[in-house]
Amino acid sequence: MRGAAQIGRLIVALIVALGLAPGTWVRSPLPGPQARQTLHAVPLPEGVRTIGAARLAGAWELLSPSPDFHGYSALAALADGSLLALSDRGRLLRFGPPDSSRRRFEIGPFSAREGGDKHLADIEAMTIDPLSGRLWTAYEGLNVIERRGRGGGAERVQPAAMRDWPANTGPEAMVRLSDGRFIVLSESPGTWFGRSTPGLLFPGDPIDGARPLRFLFNPPDGFRPVDMAQLPDGRVLILVRRVEWGLPPGFAIQLVVADPKHIAADKAWRGKLVAEIAAPMPAENFEGLTVVPRQGGEVVVWLISDDNQSWFQRTLLLKLLWRPNEKARDTSRAPS
Repeated sequence: MRGAAQIGRLIVALIVALGLAPGTWVRSPLPGPQARQTLHAVPLPEGVRTIGAARLAGAWELLSPSPDFHGYSALAALADGSLLALSDRGRLLRFGPPDSSRRRFEIGPFSAREGGDKHLADIEAMTIDPLSGRLWTAYEGLNVIERRGRGGGAERVQPAAMRDWPANTGPEAMVRLSDGRFIVLSESPGTWFGRSTPGLLFPGDPIDGARPLRFLFNPPDGFRPVDMAQLPDGRVLILVRRVEWGLPPGFAIQLVVADPKHIAADKAWRGKLVAEIAAPMPAENFEGLTVVPRQGGEVVVWLISDDNQSWFQRTLLLKLLWRPNEKARDTSRAPS
């Protein structure tokens, strides 16, 4: 009986693992193409109000019957006050924050490469130039960066420094700095037993042929970078995630802050802990992050989770308030 029970647990764990894996066939049924275009933001019990240096100001589950609503892994704040989320299947969700007066939203296709192959539309990161309106996306399956202007035209490049990144753990986080430089982080460690993940610092726009400096990002132990955004003071807020294997599986989420001026060739770039998202807070598979400055030195940090089109995961939206000048805790150690 004990052996049978162990086999049963193994089978369940395997099903769960497949549900978390990108491109898996274990999916919740999707509504038909005639599903109504509706979007609901259901408030969640917030419970804990303070998480590290940040404060929880709102938590919602986003729901829609649209077949294009799923898998959000990148998030950006737009100039008109709305939020733009992009999915790992080339879909977009543009909506007003649930606590604002904006009620208009858009759900639909974004990527020019649609179809059955997820890797042709696997957007994992996004960054925007607020002045020009240009938008850059990173495609994990192709190790490609794409740029779009206000007119919608797209240009793509596969930087040579990214060509050997694993197709399933390629460019996972990307940010355009205010001085025009770009930082791109891979989700995968550089070696089998390593902890640090490869990073690139482009001196200019990768689409225009800028050649990057290579470095390593040293996340907290067991965590991987999944998104990042620049703060008003020039530093970068990085969202890192760790899968907690269990039945059901869970996620450990942390926010760390790091300074681009400390990036050096072939050296480890480290951050300091700002906040941890864990029970009793909803610690879902958060993969999208954006920062909105406020008066008085405070920033709004928005987080969105990727449901992987799985029956046991949700699309959650969190609103955090944080003052970047507050002291953060150093949780790094020497890279392995």
